Amino acid sequence: MDIKQKPTETELEILQILWQKGPSSVREVNDAMSQEKEIGYTTTLKLMQIMNEKELTHRDTASRTHIYTANVEEEKIKSGLLKNFINSAYRGSASSLVMQALGQGKTSADELDQIKSLIADIENRK
Repeated sequence: MDIKQKPTETELEILQILWQKGPSSVREVNDAMSQEKEIGYTTTLKLMQIMNEKELTHRDTASRTHIYTANVEEEKIKSGLLKNFINSAYRGSASSLVMQALGQGKTSADELDQIKSLIADIENRK
């Protein structure tokens, strides 16, 4: 992930809204964010303008109400953020991250089955 495109925590929240809802106005994004925490419209507007400058979003100015879309792929951003996190917090060891995550809370039988299936798929690729 290009460092220019590394989103802040709040920018990531906005991206998640855009990924889920698709093209949206600042008002629509602000309304969605306001369900979780208090955030002013002008703050959301400024953040989305900055995100446009960082090329995290694309702004369609064809109509009076500008419409924003995510300009980055969800999986690429998540993958890049996870890779950075694993490298910095776990010295590059994905298994240490997984072991700690599994030990933190309750994991359902269905989740364990999915994990086992993923492990089997990874082993079959070798």
